Amino acid sequence: MTTPEEPDRIDRLLIERLHGALPLTERPFADVAAELDLSEDAVIERLRQLLARGTLTRFGPLFQIERAGGMFVLAALEVPAADFERVAAVVNAFPEVAHNYRREHRLNMWFVVAGETREAAFAALARIEAAAGLKVHAFPKEREYFVELRLPAGAAREDRHGAV
Repeated sequence: MTTPEEPDRIDRLLIERLHGALPLTERPFADVAAELDLSEDAVIERLRQLLARGTLTRFGPLFQIERAGGMFVLAALEVPAADFERVAAVVNAFPEVAHNYRREHRLNMWFVVAGETREAAFAALARIEAAAGLKVHAFPKEREYFVELRLPAGAAREDRHGAV
């Protein structure tokens, strides 16, 4: 597995600016670009590169899927260390998988599955189980909490001109 290239100062500023708040305007990337002294094309290209390099694994809105009849399910696998990369690739290949995390625990791979319906979510989990050859432990959401965890990308200590 390759390590993503470290984001530069502008990338970090862009990530922090977009975390949780894309302007709801006719040209949101142009608005963000103006705030960061960039062009709209530069913002879009930087986002493409961050996704292509794996620095960002996803860029898009978060939905309350249940309001539309769908379901999110937290799931976990117990993956042998020697097989972790293969199983991660298998799990991540499913379009229903929103994100995937490695943990230091017996259940060492945790991921979230999104389905348009409850049945679709559990069908995806069954397909993942079959493809991975490992038992999927499903933990459907019983209650929702709004946490809004924001992790700094490192730009907070720098101004837009690079001063620390």
